[in-house]
Amino acid sequence: MNLNRLLRERLDAGRPVRAGLIGAGKFGSMFLSQVPTTLGLEVSAIADLDPDRARAACRAVHWSESQIDAVAFVEDGAELCARDDVEVVIEATGHPAAGIRHALAAIEAGRHIVMVNVEADVLAGPLLAERARAQGVVYSMAYGDQPALTSELVDWARATGFEVVAAGKGTKYLPAYHQVTPDDVWSHYGLTAEEAAAAGMNPQMFNSFLDGTKSAIEMAAIANACELAVPADGLAFPPCGVDDLAHVLRPQSVGGCLPQEGMVEVVSSLERDGRPVYRDLRWGVYVVLKAPNDYAAACFRQYGLPTDSTGQYAAMHKPFHLIGLELGISVLSAALRGEPTGQTRGWIGDVAAVAKRPLRAGETLDGEGGYTVWGKLLSAAQSAQQQALPIGLAHGITLTRDVPAGAVLTSDDVALGDQPAVAIRQEMVSRYQPRPR
Repeated sequence: MNLNRLLRERLDAGRPVRAGLIGAGKFGSMFLSQVPTTLGLEVSAIADLDPDRARAACRAVHWSESQIDAVAFVEDGAELCARDDVEVVIEATGHPAAGIRHALAAIEAGRHIVMVNVEADVLAGPLLAERARAQGVVYSMAYGDQPALTSELVDWARATGFEVVAAGKGTKYLPAYHQVTPDDVWSHYGLTAEEAAAAGMNPQMFNSFLDGTKSAIEMAAIANACELAVPADGLAFPPCGVDDLAHVLRPQSVGGCLPQEGMVEVVSSLERDGRPVYRDLRWGVYVVLKAPNDYAAACFRQYGLPTDSTGQYAAMHKPFHLIGLELGISVLSAALRGEPTGQTRGWIGDVAAVAKRPLRAGETLDGEGGYTVWGKLLSAAQSAQQQALPIGLAHGITLTRDVPAGAVLTSDDVALGDQPAVAIRQEMVSRYQPRPR
């Protein structure tokens, strides 16, 4: 509760916190909208493949021309990382290979790195975090995004002496969504293609939210940051509202849906027949905790905390997340406290590419949210044993043999090549033994 005070002290000393943003898309634009009203925080450089688009993003969030003129606009993220006027790098491209490249460049240059790019973090986060610690800089999840907010709830629960039973987020989910492609995504959002295009919405990105891929990526990130287990056969997406979190997300031994305590899971805002869940958690995050004794359980009841029928399991939730509008918390925490707002600690969860339809040798995979694959959450142990193809590498690579619909792709099914992201992933896998939970 002291970030604003610390920031004012830096400003009074003539040393504002200076950040550099890589990727001026929606997340980045939301962050930029808050910078002019966060006294003591400045953006000194913005990297985007289209600098004119980045300038337009600044205008769209009501920056003045003088504010825009004070920023260096560059095309190369690595160039931004090397700048002396950048203290904290924000990686917001959403591209796994680019994210790894930029993270390594920032760490090498001695810059703190905030990884909006969860895709890159799940692909090689343990190794990136280790390199950052060795260099004495912060490698951090992005506050405002659901993995960091969930990690905050988990940290709160453990720091107050509770056992974490489950943690995760809500989303809109039906089993059929795993086969949705960018061609038919907008009907599930209640939009026409024309309305989505007018709003600047990317169909493949929004399809990754719908087909289960983004949920799998975010839960893998939470599992790896909070040392929580992942379901053996992927996320179950149980329909559940906020009033029933403690009842549904408890172990099967006491009537819940979890195989064990201490797991990640995503709850659906839709019943399996498509009806809306009452008081759903579509936009929020949650933690289910267990009372360590009967006295604490009695306090749950006395102070109105929602519990299950036994009174031993209780839930806390945050109904919304504000994405990039909250990102400054990560930037300031890194610069002023030297602390991440969540960080990968081990390799527990992974996300494998699964065929959306029968795939043929010679086809090119198009990654998360596309026409060919969706991402399924697996334990790191399962992923390593199966040599599963991580969703973060399933971009622009060619199949070497046929793969049936619903099958987990393996490294033997594709021609991976020798790009840097592949080498970093392979180093991470060889260095980090999967940590079962």
